[in-house]
Amino acid sequence: MFQKIKDKIMSTNIVVDYKKMLPYVKPYWKKAIIAVLITLPIGSMDAVIAWALKPYMDVVMVEKSTIGNSTIFIPILIVVFSLCQSLLTYAATYLNTWVGNKIALDVKKKLFYKLMHYNAAFFDKTTSGKIMQRFNNDVDAACSGLLKNMKLFTTRLFSSLSLIAVLFYNSWQLAIVATIVLFGALFPLTRVRKRLKGIMKKTVNTGAAVMTHFNETYSGNRIIASYNLYDYQNKRFQNTLDSVFNLGIRMVKRTGLLSPLMHFIVSFGIAAVIWLGSYLIVTHQITAGSFVSFIAALIMLYNPIKSIGSNYNSVQMALMAMERVFQMLENTPEIVNCAQPKKMPTPSQGIEYKDVCFSYVEGKPVLDHVDLHINIGETIAFVGNSGGGKSTLVNLLPRFYDVTSGQILIDGIDIRELELDSLREKIAIVFQDNFLFGGTIRDNIVLGKENASEDEIQKAVKSACLEEFISTLENGLDTEIGERGVLLSGGQKQRIAIARAFIKNAPIVILDEATSALDNKSEAIVQQAIENLMADRTVFIIAHRLSTVRHADKIVVVNYGKIAEIGTHEQLIEKENGIYSALYKTQLR
Repeated sequence: MFQKIKDKIMSTNIVVDYKKMLPYVKPYWKKAIIAVLITLPIGSMDAVIAWALKPYMDVVMVEKSTIGNSTIFIPILIVVFSLCQSLLTYAATYLNTWVGNKIALDVKKKLFYKLMHYNAAFFDKTTSGKIMQRFNNDVDAACSGLLKNMKLFTTRLFSSLSLIAVLFYNSWQLAIVATIVLFGALFPLTRVRKRLKGIMKKTVNTGAAVMTHFNETYSGNRIIASYNLYDYQNKRFQNTLDSVFNLGIRMVKRTGLLSPLMHFIVSFGIAAVIWLGSYLIVTHQITAGSFVSFIAALIMLYNPIKSIGSNYNSVQMALMAMERVFQMLENTPEIVNCAQPKKMPTPSQGIEYKDVCFSYVEGKPVLDHVDLHINIGETIAFVGNSGGGKSTLVNLLPRFYDVTSGQILIDGIDIRELELDSLREKIAIVFQDNFLFGGTIRDNIVLGKENASEDEIQKAVKSACLEEFISTLENGLDTEIGERGVLLSGGQKQRIAIARAFIKNAPIVILDEATSALDNKSEAIVQQAIENLMADRTVFIIAHRLSTVRHADKIVVVNYGKIAEIGTHEQLIEKENGIYSALYKTQLR
Protein backbone atom coordinates (compact mmCIF):
# COMPACT_ATOMS: atom_id res chain seq x y z
CA MET A 1 0.00 0.00 0.00
CA PHE A 2 2.76 2.42 0.97
CA GLN A 3 4.58 1.64 -2.29
CA LYS A 4 1.42 2.50 -4.24
CA ILE A 5 1.13 5.82 -2.38
CA LYS A 6 4.81 6.52 -3.08
CA ASP A 7 4.32 5.72 -6.78
CA LYS A 8 1.31 8.04 -6.92
CA ILE A 9 3.31 10.89 -5.44
CA MET A 10 6.25 10.36 -7.78
CA SER A 11 3.98 9.99 -10.82
CA THR A 12 2.72 13.52 -10.27
CA ASN A 13 6.32 14.83 -10.28
CA ILE A 14 5.42 16.99 -7.26
CA VAL A 15 8.61 16.16 -5.36
CA VAL A 16 10.75 16.54 -8.50
CA ASP A 17 9.24 19.89 -9.45
CA TYR A 18 9.56 21.28 -5.94
CA LYS A 19 13.24 20.26 -5.92
CA LYS A 20 13.74 22.07 -9.22
CA MET A 21 12.18 25.17 -7.72
CA LEU A 22 14.66 25.27 -4.82
CA PRO A 23 17.34 27.35 -6.65
CA TYR A 24 14.72 30.05 -7.25
CA VAL A 25 13.57 29.93 -3.62
CA LYS A 26 17.15 30.08 -2.28
CA PRO A 27 17.62 33.90 -2.52
CA TYR A 28 14.47 34.34 -0.42
CA TRP A 29 14.79 31.25 1.76
CA LYS A 30 14.58 33.11 5.08
CA LYS A 31 11.20 34.65 4.29
CA ALA A 32 10.04 31.39 2.69
CA ILE A 33 10.97 29.40 5.82
CA ILE A 34 9.24 31.94 8.07
CA ALA A 35 6.14 31.76 5.85
CA VAL A 36 6.08 27.97 6.23
CA LEU A 37 6.87 27.99 9.97
CA ILE A 38 4.04 30.44 10.63
CA THR A 39 1.60 27.89 9.28
CA LEU A 40 2.52 25.41 12.04
CA PRO A 41 0.85 27.29 14.91
CA ILE A 42 -1.99 28.36 12.57
CA GLY A 43 -2.89 24.70 12.06
CA SER A 44 -2.19 23.65 15.63
CA MET A 45 -4.40 26.37 17.12
CA ASP A 46 -7.50 24.67 15.71
CA ALA A 47 -6.91 21.90 18.23
CA VAL A 48 -6.73 24.33 21.16
CA ILE A 49 -10.33 25.44 20.66
CA ALA A 50 -11.58 21.86 20.41
CA TRP A 51 -9.50 20.76 23.44
CA ALA A 52 -10.76 23.70 25.56
CA LEU A 53 -14.36 22.57 25.20
CA LYS A 54 -13.79 19.43 27.35
CA PRO A 55 -13.13 21.10 30.72
CA TYR A 56 -15.64 23.84 29.92
CA MET A 57 -18.44 21.38 29.11
CA ASP A 58 -17.63 19.12 32.08
CA VAL A 59 -17.63 22.01 34.57
CA VAL A 60 -20.40 24.23 33.26
CA MET A 61 -22.80 21.94 31.42
CA VAL A 62 -22.48 18.81 33.57
CA GLU A 63 -21.52 20.03 37.04
CA LYS A 64 -23.57 23.22 36.57
CA SER A 65 -20.74 25.21 38.14
CA THR A 66 -19.93 28.75 37.00
CA ILE A 67 -17.06 29.24 39.37
CA GLY A 68 -13.57 28.14 38.43
CA ASN A 69 -10.64 28.84 36.16
CA SER A 70 -12.28 27.16 33.17
CA THR A 71 -15.31 29.46 33.13
CA ILE A 72 -13.12 32.55 33.35
CA PHE A 73 -10.11 31.73 31.25
CA ILE A 74 -11.37 29.37 28.55
CA PRO A 75 -13.53 31.95 26.67
CA ILE A 76 -10.70 34.49 26.94
CA LEU A 77 -8.23 31.82 25.80
CA ILE A 78 -10.35 31.03 22.73
CA VAL A 79 -10.55 34.71 21.75
CA VAL A 80 -6.79 35.23 22.26
CA PHE A 81 -5.88 32.14 20.25
CA SER A 82 -8.28 33.13 17.45
CA LEU A 83 -6.73 36.60 17.33
CA CYS A 84 -3.23 35.12 17.16
CA GLN A 85 -4.37 32.72 14.46
CA SER A 86 -5.82 35.60 12.41
CA LEU A 87 -2.67 37.70 12.70
CA LEU A 88 -0.43 34.77 11.79
CA THR A 89 -2.68 33.94 8.82
CA TYR A 90 -2.29 37.52 7.55
CA ALA A 91 1.49 37.36 8.02
CA ALA A 92 1.70 34.00 6.23
CA THR A 93 -0.42 35.30 3.32
CA TYR A 94 1.75 38.42 2.99
CA LEU A 95 5.04 36.49 3.08
CA ASN A 96 3.76 33.83 0.69
CA THR A 97 2.64 36.47 -1.79
CA TRP A 98 5.92 38.38 -1.52
CA VAL A 99 8.11 35.30 -1.96
CA GLY A 100 5.87 33.85 -4.68
CA ASN A 101 5.94 37.07 -6.72
CA LYS A 102 9.71 37.41 -6.31
CA ILE A 103 10.23 33.86 -7.54
CA ALA A 104 7.85 34.53 -10.45
CA LEU A 105 9.86 37.62 -11.43
CA ASP A 106 13.11 35.66 -11.47
CA VAL A 107 11.63 32.79 -13.47
CA LYS A 108 10.04 35.20 -15.97
CA LYS A 109 13.35 36.99 -16.47
CA LYS A 110 15.09 33.70 -17.20
CA LEU A 111 12.30 32.51 -19.50
CA PHE A 112 12.19 35.83 -21.36
CA TYR A 113 15.93 35.68 -21.96
CA LYS A 114 15.54 32.11 -23.23
CA LEU A 115 12.57 33.14 -25.40
CA MET A 116 14.68 35.77 -27.17
CA HIS A 117 17.29 33.13 -28.02
CA TYR A 118 14.89 30.59 -29.52
CA ASN A 119 15.47 30.07 -33.22
CA ALA A 120 13.10 31.27 -35.94
CA ALA A 121 11.58 27.78 -36.38
CA PHE A 122 10.17 27.95 -32.84
CA PHE A 123 8.30 31.17 -33.63
CA ASP A 124 7.15 29.75 -36.96
CA LYS A 125 5.34 26.93 -35.14
CA THR A 126 4.20 28.63 -31.90
CA THR A 127 1.28 31.06 -31.63
CA SER A 128 1.54 34.31 -29.68
CA GLY A 129 -1.19 33.08 -27.32
CA LYS A 130 0.74 29.93 -26.48
CA ILE A 131 3.88 31.97 -25.82
CA MET A 132 1.93 34.26 -23.46
CA GLN A 133 0.48 31.21 -21.73
CA ARG A 134 3.76 29.34 -21.31
CA PHE A 135 6.14 32.19 -20.59
CA ASN A 136 3.87 34.38 -18.46
CA ASN A 137 0.61 32.86 -17.21
CA ASP A 138 2.08 29.47 -16.36
CA VAL A 139 4.81 31.15 -14.31
CA ASP A 140 2.23 33.07 -12.28
CA ALA A 141 0.16 29.92 -11.73
CA ALA A 142 3.19 27.83 -10.80
CA CYS A 143 4.91 30.31 -8.48
CA SER A 144 1.80 31.51 -6.70
CA GLY A 145 0.74 27.89 -6.38
CA LEU A 146 4.14 26.85 -5.04
CA LEU A 147 3.93 28.50 -1.63
CA LYS A 148 0.14 28.62 -1.61
CA ASN A 149 0.04 24.83 -1.90
CA MET A 150 2.82 24.49 0.64
CA LYS A 151 0.97 26.81 3.03
CA LEU A 152 -2.23 24.84 2.50
CA PHE A 153 -0.42 21.54 2.95
CA THR A 154 1.49 22.47 6.11
CA THR A 155 -1.53 24.22 7.68
CA ARG A 156 -3.79 21.26 6.95
CA LEU A 157 -1.12 18.76 8.01
CA PHE A 158 -0.45 20.28 11.42
CA SER A 159 -4.11 21.10 11.94
CA SER A 160 -4.98 17.46 11.14
CA LEU A 161 -2.21 16.05 13.35
CA SER A 162 -3.13 18.26 16.29
CA LEU A 163 -6.85 17.54 15.86
CA ILE A 164 -6.17 13.79 15.61
CA ALA A 165 -4.16 14.13 18.85
CA VAL A 166 -7.24 15.72 20.47
CA LEU A 167 -9.37 12.87 19.15
CA PHE A 168 -7.10 10.24 20.74
CA TYR A 169 -6.84 12.34 23.93
CA ASN A 170 -10.60 12.26 24.31
CA SER A 171 -11.26 8.69 23.14
CA TRP A 172 -8.97 6.27 21.35
CA GLN A 173 -11.94 4.10 20.32
CA LEU A 174 -13.73 6.97 18.56
CA ALA A 175 -10.43 8.24 17.12
CA ILE A 176 -9.75 4.93 15.33
CA VAL A 177 -13.19 5.02 13.68
CA ALA A 178 -12.75 8.67 12.65
CA THR A 179 -9.26 8.08 11.20
CA ILE A 180 -10.40 5.08 9.12
CA VAL A 181 -13.22 7.17 7.64
CA LEU A 182 -10.75 10.03 7.00
CA PHE A 183 -8.52 7.85 4.80
CA GLY A 184 -11.60 6.48 3.08
CA ALA A 185 -12.70 10.03 2.20
CA LEU A 186 -9.25 10.85 0.74
CA PHE A 187 -9.08 7.72 -1.43
CA PRO A 188 -11.11 9.15 -4.41
CA LEU A 189 -8.43 11.82 -4.94
CA THR A 190 -5.93 9.13 -5.97
CA ARG A 191 -8.18 8.09 -8.86
CA VAL A 192 -8.91 11.52 -10.34
CA ARG A 193 -5.64 13.07 -11.49
CA LYS A 194 -5.08 10.90 -14.58
CA ARG A 195 -8.64 11.61 -15.72
CA LEU A 196 -8.03 15.33 -15.32
CA LYS A 197 -4.64 15.67 -17.00
CA GLY A 198 -5.87 15.43 -20.61
CA ILE A 199 -8.71 17.90 -20.02
CA MET A 200 -6.43 20.35 -18.23
CA LYS A 201 -3.95 20.26 -21.12
CA LYS A 202 -6.75 21.00 -23.60
CA THR A 203 -8.02 23.79 -21.33
CA VAL A 204 -4.59 25.44 -21.34
CA ASN A 205 -4.38 25.19 -25.15
CA THR A 206 -7.82 26.72 -25.65
CA GLY A 207 -6.91 29.46 -23.16
CA ALA A 208 -3.86 30.20 -25.30
CA ALA A 209 -6.10 30.25 -28.40
CA VAL A 210 -8.30 32.91 -26.77
CA MET A 211 -5.24 35.13 -26.26
CA THR A 212 -4.17 34.50 -29.87
CA HIS A 213 -7.57 35.77 -31.06
CA PHE A 214 -7.10 38.99 -29.09
CA ASN A 215 -3.58 39.44 -30.49
CA GLU A 216 -4.75 38.81 -34.05
CA THR A 217 -7.63 41.25 -33.66
CA TYR A 218 -5.27 43.91 -32.33
CA SER A 219 -2.65 43.44 -35.05
CA GLY A 220 -5.12 42.81 -37.87
CA ASN A 221 -7.74 45.42 -36.98
CA ARG A 222 -7.44 47.17 -40.36
CA ILE A 223 -7.78 43.91 -42.29
CA ILE A 224 -10.87 43.05 -40.25
CA ALA A 225 -12.37 46.46 -40.98
CA SER A 226 -11.45 46.63 -44.67
CA TYR A 227 -12.73 43.11 -45.46
CA ASN A 228 -15.73 43.30 -43.09
CA LEU A 229 -14.46 40.28 -41.21
CA TYR A 230 -16.43 41.05 -38.06
CA ASP A 231 -18.72 38.02 -38.36
CA TYR A 232 -15.86 35.75 -39.44
CA GLN A 233 -13.57 36.73 -36.57
CA ASN A 234 -16.43 36.75 -34.08
CA LYS A 235 -17.47 33.24 -35.12
CA ARG A 236 -13.92 31.92 -34.67
CA PHE A 237 -13.72 33.55 -31.25
CA GLN A 238 -17.10 32.17 -30.18
CA ASN A 239 -16.08 28.67 -31.27
CA THR A 240 -12.99 28.90 -29.09
CA LEU A 241 -15.02 30.19 -26.15
CA ASP A 242 -17.49 27.35 -26.64
CA SER A 243 -14.57 24.91 -26.46
CA VAL A 244 -13.41 26.53 -23.20
CA PHE A 245 -16.97 26.25 -21.83
CA ASN A 246 -17.32 22.60 -22.85
CA LEU A 247 -13.96 21.70 -21.32
CA GLY A 248 -14.98 23.47 -18.11
CA ILE A 249 -18.19 21.45 -17.98
CA ARG A 250 -16.25 18.22 -18.60
CA MET A 251 -13.93 19.20 -15.75
CA VAL A 252 -16.92 19.69 -13.44
CA LYS A 253 -18.38 16.34 -14.51
CA ARG A 254 -15.17 14.58 -13.55
CA THR A 255 -14.44 16.46 -10.33
CA GLY A 256 -17.81 17.81 -9.24
CA LEU A 257 -18.63 14.52 -7.50
CA LEU A 258 -15.53 14.72 -5.31
CA SER A 259 -16.93 17.07 -2.69
CA PRO A 260 -20.39 15.41 -2.49
CA LEU A 261 -18.76 11.96 -2.36
CA MET A 262 -16.39 13.02 0.41
CA HIS A 263 -19.29 14.65 2.24
CA PHE A 264 -21.21 11.40 2.00
CA ILE A 265 -18.27 9.29 3.24
CA VAL A 266 -17.60 11.71 6.10
CA SER A 267 -21.24 11.45 7.19
CA PHE A 268 -20.61 7.77 7.92
CA GLY A 269 -17.78 8.77 10.23
CA ILE A 270 -19.89 11.31 12.09
CA ALA A 271 -22.81 8.86 12.37
CA ALA A 272 -20.51 6.10 13.63
CA VAL A 273 -18.89 8.44 16.17
CA ILE A 274 -22.27 9.61 17.50
CA TRP A 275 -23.53 6.03 17.78
CA LEU A 276 -20.37 4.75 19.47
CA GLY A 277 -19.95 7.93 21.53
CA SER A 278 -23.46 7.61 22.97
CA TYR A 279 -22.63 4.08 24.08
CA LEU A 280 -19.34 5.19 25.67
CA ILE A 281 -21.05 8.04 27.56
CA VAL A 282 -23.79 5.77 28.88
CA THR A 283 -21.21 3.23 30.02
CA HIS A 284 -19.18 6.05 31.63
CA GLN A 285 -16.10 5.33 29.51
CA ILE A 286 -15.92 9.00 28.44
CA THR A 287 -17.45 12.19 29.79
CA ALA A 288 -19.91 14.40 27.98
CA GLY A 289 -17.18 17.07 27.80
CA SER A 290 -14.81 14.62 26.11
CA PHE A 291 -17.52 13.75 23.60
CA VAL A 292 -18.29 17.40 22.76
CA SER A 293 -14.57 18.15 22.45
CA PHE A 294 -14.20 15.08 20.22
CA ILE A 295 -17.10 16.11 17.96
CA ALA A 296 -15.73 19.67 17.67
CA ALA A 297 -12.27 18.35 16.70
CA LEU A 298 -13.83 15.87 14.29
CA ILE A 299 -15.87 18.53 12.49
CA MET A 300 -12.78 20.80 12.27
CA LEU A 301 -10.87 17.85 10.81
CA TYR A 302 -13.57 16.75 8.37
CA ASN A 303 -14.72 20.14 7.07
CA PRO A 304 -11.57 20.85 4.97
CA ILE A 305 -11.75 17.26 3.68
CA LYS A 306 -15.34 17.74 2.49
CA SER A 307 -14.40 20.87 0.54
CA ILE A 308 -11.06 19.64 -0.81
CA GLY A 309 -12.65 18.55 -4.08
CA SER A 310 -13.41 22.17 -4.99
CA ASN A 311 -9.76 23.12 -4.42
CA TYR A 312 -8.34 20.08 -6.17
CA ASN A 313 -8.60 21.52 -9.68
CA SER A 314 -6.63 24.65 -8.84
CA VAL A 315 -3.96 22.61 -7.06
CA GLN A 316 -3.59 20.32 -10.08
CA MET A 317 -3.52 23.27 -12.50
CA ALA A 318 -0.71 24.83 -10.44
CA LEU A 319 1.27 21.57 -10.44
CA MET A 320 0.83 21.10 -14.19
CA ALA A 321 1.81 24.73 -14.80
CA MET A 322 4.96 24.04 -12.80
CA GLU A 323 5.71 21.03 -15.01
CA ARG A 324 5.31 23.15 -18.16
CA VAL A 325 7.49 25.94 -16.76
CA PHE A 326 10.35 23.55 -16.05
CA GLN A 327 9.89 21.94 -19.43
CA MET A 328 10.49 25.37 -21.01
CA LEU A 329 13.41 26.13 -18.67
CA GLU A 330 15.06 22.81 -19.52
CA ASN A 331 14.51 23.11 -23.27
CA THR A 332 17.63 24.10 -25.19
CA PRO A 333 17.24 26.24 -28.34
CA GLU A 334 18.27 24.32 -31.43
CA ILE A 335 20.71 26.98 -32.60
CA VAL A 336 23.42 27.56 -30.00
CA ASN A 337 27.16 28.10 -29.86
CA CYS A 338 29.40 25.09 -30.34
CA ALA A 339 31.62 23.89 -27.47
CA GLN A 340 34.49 26.28 -28.28
CA PRO A 341 33.18 29.03 -30.59
CA LYS A 342 35.51 31.40 -32.42
CA LYS A 343 35.15 35.16 -32.58
CA MET A 344 34.28 36.24 -36.09
CA PRO A 345 36.84 38.66 -37.58
CA THR A 346 35.91 41.20 -40.24
CA PRO A 347 35.51 39.12 -43.44
CA SER A 348 38.40 39.55 -45.85
CA GLN A 349 38.27 36.62 -48.30
CA GLY A 350 34.76 35.50 -49.15
CA ILE A 351 31.52 33.78 -48.26
CA GLU A 352 30.77 30.32 -49.63
CA TYR A 353 27.68 28.13 -49.72
CA LYS A 354 29.02 24.59 -50.08
CA ASP A 355 26.57 21.82 -51.09
CA VAL A 356 23.87 23.42 -48.90
CA CYS A 357 20.57 21.59 -48.39
CA PHE A 358 17.76 22.81 -46.16
CA SER A 359 14.21 21.75 -45.22
CA TYR A 360 11.70 23.44 -42.94
CA VAL A 361 9.77 20.17 -42.82
CA GLU A 362 11.57 16.83 -43.09
CA GLY A 363 11.21 15.32 -46.52
CA LYS A 364 10.30 18.62 -48.22
CA PRO A 365 13.57 20.24 -49.36
CA VAL A 366 13.61 24.01 -49.87
CA LEU A 367 17.27 24.20 -50.94
CA ASP A 368 18.83 21.38 -52.91
CA HIS A 369 22.66 21.10 -53.03
CA VAL A 370 23.38 24.81 -53.50
CA ASP A 371 26.95 25.92 -54.28
CA LEU A 372 27.77 29.64 -54.37
CA HIS A 373 30.79 31.86 -53.79
CA ILE A 374 30.55 35.59 -52.93
CA ASN A 375 33.61 37.81 -52.90
CA ILE A 376 34.01 40.37 -50.14
CA GLY A 377 32.76 43.79 -51.26
CA GLU A 378 30.46 42.23 -53.87
CA THR A 379 26.76 43.00 -54.26
CA ILE A 380 24.84 39.84 -54.99
CA ALA A 381 21.12 39.78 -55.82
CA PHE A 382 18.74 36.81 -55.50
CA VAL A 383 15.73 36.72 -57.79
CA GLY A 384 13.27 34.06 -58.88
CA ASN A 385 9.84 32.64 -58.30
CA SER A 386 8.08 33.03 -54.91
CA GLY A 387 8.85 30.13 -52.61
CA GLY A 388 11.93 29.23 -54.63
CA GLY A 389 14.32 29.62 -51.67
CA LYS A 390 15.72 33.17 -52.05
CA SER A 391 14.93 34.32 -48.51
CA THR A 392 15.93 30.96 -47.07
CA LEU A 393 19.40 31.22 -48.63
CA VAL A 394 19.95 34.57 -46.96
CA ASN A 395 18.32 33.62 -43.62
CA LEU A 396 20.84 30.81 -43.22
CA LEU A 397 23.76 33.27 -43.15
CA PRO A 398 22.98 34.84 -39.70
CA ARG A 399 21.85 31.38 -38.54
CA PHE A 400 18.17 32.12 -38.15
CA TYR A 401 18.07 28.49 -39.26
CA ASP A 402 20.86 25.93 -39.58
CA VAL A 403 21.56 24.04 -42.79
CA THR A 404 20.21 20.50 -42.99
CA SER A 405 23.43 19.44 -44.66
CA GLY A 406 26.42 21.13 -46.27
CA GLN A 407 28.27 24.21 -45.02
CA ILE A 408 28.24 27.98 -45.12
CA LEU A 409 31.78 29.32 -44.81
CA ILE A 410 33.06 32.82 -44.07
CA ASP A 411 36.77 33.12 -44.83
CA GLY A 412 36.88 29.32 -44.85
CA ILE A 413 35.32 28.93 -41.37
CA ASP A 414 32.00 27.14 -40.94
CA ILE A 415 29.58 29.67 -39.43
CA ARG A 416 28.49 27.01 -36.88
CA GLU A 417 32.00 27.28 -35.40
CA LEU A 418 31.64 31.04 -34.93
CA GLU A 419 30.25 32.66 -31.80
CA LEU A 420 26.62 33.45 -32.60
CA ASP A 421 26.68 37.02 -31.22
CA SER A 422 29.89 37.94 -33.04
CA LEU A 423 28.52 36.47 -36.31
CA ARG A 424 25.33 38.52 -36.12
CA GLU A 425 27.26 41.59 -35.02
CA LYS A 426 28.89 41.60 -38.45
CA ILE A 427 25.56 41.46 -40.30
CA ALA A 428 22.99 44.26 -40.68
CA ILE A 429 19.54 43.42 -42.03
CA VAL A 430 16.82 45.61 -43.53
CA PHE A 431 13.61 43.63 -43.89
CA GLN A 432 10.60 44.28 -46.09
CA ASP A 433 8.43 44.91 -43.01
CA ASN A 434 10.83 46.27 -40.44
CA PHE A 435 9.78 45.98 -36.83
CA LEU A 436 10.03 49.19 -34.83
CA PHE A 437 9.79 49.18 -31.06
CA GLY A 438 7.60 51.55 -29.08
CA GLY A 439 9.54 54.68 -28.14
CA THR A 440 11.19 57.45 -30.12
CA ILE A 441 12.91 57.60 -33.51
CA ARG A 442 16.22 57.98 -31.70
CA ASP A 443 15.55 54.87 -29.58
CA ASN A 444 14.99 52.79 -32.70
CA ILE A 445 18.03 54.10 -34.58
CA VAL A 446 20.53 53.50 -31.77
CA LEU A 447 19.43 49.86 -31.41
CA GLY A 448 22.26 49.15 -33.83
CA LYS A 449 24.74 50.73 -31.41
CA GLU A 450 23.45 51.84 -28.02
CA ASN A 451 26.50 53.97 -27.19
CA ALA A 452 26.47 55.83 -30.53
CA SER A 453 27.58 59.46 -30.36
CA GLU A 454 25.39 62.33 -31.57
CA ASP A 455 27.67 62.76 -34.59
CA GLU A 456 27.20 59.09 -35.53
CA ILE A 457 23.43 59.42 -35.17
CA GLN A 458 23.31 62.54 -37.34
CA LYS A 459 25.50 60.90 -39.97
CA ALA A 460 23.20 57.86 -40.03
CA VAL A 461 20.14 60.13 -40.32
CA LYS A 462 21.69 61.95 -43.25
CA SER A 463 22.81 58.77 -45.01
CA ALA A 464 19.34 57.25 -44.58
CA CYS A 465 17.72 60.35 -46.16
CA LEU A 466 15.80 61.14 -42.95
CA GLU A 467 16.92 64.75 -42.46
CA GLU A 468 14.03 66.39 -44.28
CA PHE A 469 11.40 64.25 -42.56
CA ILE A 470 12.84 64.75 -39.07
CA SER A 471 13.11 68.53 -39.58
CA THR A 472 9.30 68.65 -39.93
CA LEU A 473 8.78 67.08 -36.51
CA GLU A 474 8.38 69.28 -33.43
CA ASN A 475 10.43 66.91 -31.25
CA GLY A 476 12.78 65.75 -34.02
CA LEU A 477 14.54 62.49 -33.20
CA ASP A 478 12.73 62.35 -29.86
CA THR A 479 9.30 62.00 -31.48
CA GLU A 480 7.25 59.06 -30.20
CA ILE A 481 6.33 56.68 -33.03
CA GLY A 482 3.74 54.47 -31.28
CA GLU A 483 3.70 50.70 -30.94
CA ARG A 484 5.30 49.04 -33.97
CA GLY A 485 5.75 52.52 -35.49
CA VAL A 486 2.05 52.90 -36.37
CA LEU A 487 2.39 56.68 -36.66
CA LEU A 488 4.88 56.41 -39.56
CA SER A 489 4.52 55.64 -43.25
CA GLY A 490 6.13 52.58 -44.83
CA GLY A 491 8.94 54.63 -46.37
CA GLN A 492 9.70 56.38 -43.08
CA LYS A 493 9.89 53.04 -41.27
CA GLN A 494 12.28 51.70 -43.93
CA ARG A 495 14.59 54.70 -43.64
CA ILE A 496 14.69 54.38 -39.84
CA ALA A 497 15.64 50.72 -40.31
CA ILE A 498 18.34 51.76 -42.78
CA ALA A 499 19.65 54.36 -40.29
CA ARG A 500 19.76 51.59 -37.70
CA ALA A 501 21.87 49.52 -40.11
CA PHE A 502 24.18 52.51 -40.73
CA ILE A 503 24.76 52.89 -36.98
CA LYS A 504 25.62 49.20 -36.70
CA ASN A 505 28.25 49.66 -39.42
CA ALA A 506 28.40 45.94 -40.19
CA PRO A 507 30.56 44.71 -43.10
CA ILE A 508 27.75 42.47 -44.42
CA VAL A 509 24.33 43.89 -45.31
CA ILE A 510 21.18 41.94 -46.15
CA LEU A 511 18.34 43.75 -47.94
CA ASP A 512 15.23 41.55 -47.89
CA GLU A 513 12.64 43.03 -50.29
CA ALA A 514 13.49 46.42 -48.77
CA THR A 515 11.51 48.50 -51.29
CA SER A 516 8.85 46.11 -52.61
CA ALA A 517 6.02 47.53 -50.46
CA LEU A 518 6.68 51.21 -51.28
CA ASP A 519 5.19 53.61 -53.79
CA ASN A 520 7.41 55.11 -56.50
CA LYS A 521 8.21 58.32 -54.63
CA SER A 522 9.04 56.54 -51.36
CA GLU A 523 10.99 53.90 -53.25
CA ALA A 524 13.17 56.52 -54.93
CA ILE A 525 14.10 58.06 -51.55
CA VAL A 526 14.64 54.70 -49.87
CA GLN A 527 16.66 53.44 -52.86
CA GLN A 528 19.04 56.36 -52.45
CA ALA A 529 19.42 55.53 -48.75
CA ILE A 530 20.08 51.89 -49.66
CA GLU A 531 22.77 52.85 -52.16
CA ASN A 532 24.48 54.87 -49.43
CA LEU A 533 24.28 51.84 -47.11
CA MET A 534 25.71 49.46 -49.75
CA ALA A 535 28.91 51.43 -50.26
CA ASP A 536 32.05 49.44 -49.35
CA ARG A 537 30.08 46.48 -47.97
CA THR A 538 29.25 42.94 -48.99
CA VAL A 539 25.56 43.12 -49.85
CA PHE A 540 22.89 40.46 -50.27
CA ILE A 541 19.72 41.68 -52.00
CA ILE A 542 16.46 39.78 -52.28
CA ALA A 543 14.20 41.43 -54.84
CA HIS A 544 11.13 40.91 -56.95
CA ARG A 545 11.55 44.19 -58.83
CA LEU A 546 14.41 43.40 -61.19
CA SER A 547 14.94 47.09 -61.92
CA THR A 548 16.44 47.45 -58.42
CA VAL A 549 19.18 44.83 -59.01
CA ARG A 550 20.46 45.79 -62.46
CA HIS A 551 23.73 47.12 -61.06
CA ALA A 552 24.48 44.14 -58.81
CA ASP A 553 27.88 42.52 -59.34
CA LYS A 554 26.23 39.14 -59.51
CA ILE A 555 22.59 38.10 -59.97
CA VAL A 556 21.55 34.63 -58.85
CA VAL A 557 18.31 33.15 -60.17
CA VAL A 558 16.91 30.71 -57.60
CA ASN A 559 14.28 28.36 -58.92
CA TYR A 560 12.71 25.52 -56.86
CA GLY A 561 15.60 25.35 -54.42
CA LYS A 562 18.36 25.28 -57.03
CA ILE A 563 20.55 27.94 -58.63
CA ALA A 564 19.20 28.08 -62.17
CA GLU A 565 21.31 30.97 -63.52
CA ILE A 566 24.08 33.24 -62.32
CA GLY A 567 25.76 36.27 -63.89
CA THR A 568 25.54 40.04 -64.35
CA HIS A 569 22.41 41.75 -65.63
CA GLU A 570 23.89 42.08 -69.13
CA GLN A 571 24.99 38.44 -69.24
CA LEU A 572 21.62 37.11 -68.14
CA ILE A 573 19.61 39.38 -70.45
CA GLU A 574 21.52 38.06 -73.43
CA LYS A 575 20.95 34.43 -72.45
CA GLU A 576 18.56 32.90 -74.93
CA ASN A 577 15.43 31.39 -73.30
CA GLY A 578 16.86 32.36 -69.91
CA ILE A 579 14.64 32.61 -66.80
CA TYR A 580 15.99 36.04 -65.82
CA SER A 581 15.58 37.37 -69.34
CA ALA A 582 11.95 36.22 -69.45
CA LEU A 583 11.22 37.70 -66.01
CA TYR A 584 12.83 40.99 -66.92
CA LYS A 585 10.96 41.31 -70.19
CA THR A 586 7.68 40.47 -68.45
CA GLN A 587 8.22 43.17 -65.81
CA LEU A 588 9.35 45.66 -68.46
CA ARG A 589 6.13 45.18 -70.37
